[in-house]
Amino acid sequence: MSRNYKFLISYDGTRFHGWERQPGKDMTIQGKLESVLNKMVNLPEGTINLIGAGRTDAGVHARAMTANTALDTRMTEDEIQDYMNKYLPEDISINDVKVCSDRFHSRYNALGKTYRYTCWYGASKPVFDRKYVTVLTQKPDADKMRAAAEILEGTHDFKSFCGNNRMKKSTVRCVDSIKIEESGNYIRFYFHGNGFLQNMVRILTGTLLEVGYGNIAPTDVKEILEACDRQKAGPTAPPMGLCLMKVDY
Repeated sequence: MSRNYKFLISYDGTRFHGWERQPGKDMTIQGKLESVLNKMVNLPEGTINLIGAGRTDAGVHARAMTANTALDTRMTEDEIQDYMNKYLPEDISINDVKVCSDRFHSRYNALGKTYRYTCWYGASKPVFDRKYVTVLTQKPDADKMRAAAEILEGTHDFKSFCGNNRMKKSTVRCVDSIKIEESGNYIRFYFHGNGFLQNMVRILTGTLLEVGYGNIAPTDVKEILEACDRQKAGPTAPPMGLCLMKVDY
């Protein structure tokens, strides 16, 4: 009997072309997971469709991506987890497997997501964190960035912060919290919202860094929001500093 299974997944996105399965690209998170699942239940390649809570970009990481799919198997939840971790590459981990309601949908049922963007500034180099941080060439002013972040919080049309110029659906989103924390050489940005557009967190981060560098005034962020023009916002921050931390249900 087929049942709906919920997976909690961590991955290092460095080697991958993002979460989403893509024609002609073997190195995707979704593709690797589906390939192992198909072999596990003896189905032809391409049969299983694993639904993720979101679509992380190439080079972006996740500590707690949620996904679900229907499986017809007699294996226990622990056996499924053990099998998948045995055959998945070392940079993808299945942290939990649970049978869930047939109505559960990882993307449609998600209430919110938390992303963290990590930067490093200093005279030394982050040798052991180099794949997970963006190294800054100058130290940004955290207070200016926090002032700009307050303007960005709330429900707005974030079209200026969307990397997809052909986006036809609504670009209105609620970002209810943006926190900026400093710890030693690290500067970490935490974003929580009900959903994020393509490249949105990275563009928000790039814009806040421009504020921190003094290239954009904190008060100008309101005009950038209202312009609904991607060209008005800052650059897209590199992918390696971004990590999906949690999905709320």
